[in-house]
Amino acid sequence: MVQKTILGLVEEVVLFGPQGKKAKVLARIDTGATSSSLDSALAKKLELHSSTKTKTIRSASGTKKRPMVTVTIQLRQNTLNQEFTLVDRAHMTYPVLIGQNILTKGKYLIDPLLPL
Repeated sequence: MVQKTILGLVEEVVLFGPQGKKAKVLARIDTGATSSSLDSALAKKLELHSSTKTKTIRSASGTKKRPMVTVTIQLRQNTLNQEFTLVDRAHMTYPVLIGQNILTKGKYLIDPLLPL
């Protein structure tokens, strides 16, 4: 049987930039989001540069193309290299949203009652 990591709805993550910069932030776990997103100001602080790759995102506000960036992220005991879409999340509570593209890689279970 595969051991699964239990996550709450909010998790502390560490993001690593290419120049050795890192940021410890709170991330929202969203099982309904197919991809993960990262605040563009945080990406700039970490000196992350978007690739030429974009992703079309559908949301309540419509359909938009967003630039993509690859980020090394530490979520609990797992360190993963994953793609994030870049978006202005300044108006959001959490600068990082973790979606299915990460949740399916780490074999996670979500417990909404788990405290941070």
